[in-house]
Amino acid sequence: MNAGRVVVVAIVLTALLGGAFLWYSAERAYYEPVAFTPGAEIRLVPLVGGQPEPIVVAGVQGIDAKTSPIKFRACFTTPLSLAMLTETYQMYDAAEPLIAPSSFECFDAEAISRALQAGEALAFLSEPGIHKGVDRVVAVFPDGRAFAWHQLNATFKD
Repeated sequence: MNAGRVVVVAIVLTALLGGAFLWYSAERAYYEPVAFTPGAEIRLVPLVGGQPEPIVVAGVQGIDAKTSPIKFRACFTTPLSLAMLTETYQMYDAAEPLIAPSSFECFDAEAISRALQAGEALAFLSEPGIHKGVDRVVAVFPDGRAFAWHQLNATFKD
C-alpha cells in the first residue's frame, strides 16, 4: 500500500515539475527586450519603391527570442493617420496576430485580431521575408496605438 502511494506521489511531482518547466519555457525563458536603434526601427513597405522605410513611432516596447523567428512582438504609438498610412504603405490582408507571453501585457493578440476583422484596425506589411518564410506585420488603430509581430507567410502555409 505504501509503495503505491510513493509511486503516485512521484508521478504527481514529476508532472508538476514538468508542467512548471513547460510554462517557464513558453512564458519567460528565451525572451529578451528588443532595442529599436537606428537600422532596427519599425518600418513599413511603401506602395512605390518596395524597400521598407522607417515610420514615426513613440514608446516602443518589444520582445524577441533567438529560438524562433515568430516570437517577435512590439507595442508602440504612431502619430500617422490611417488615411495617410493606407495611401502610402502596403496593406497586409492575411494578418494573424500571435499570442504573446502573459508577461508582455501591452500585446493582446485576441483584441488585435478582433479589431482587424471588424475593420477597427488596419494591418500593413512591415518587413517581407524578415526570416525565411516569415513576414513582420504592423497593425495600427485609429487612436495611434500600433502593434507588430512576425507571422508565417505563404511560403510555409498550406
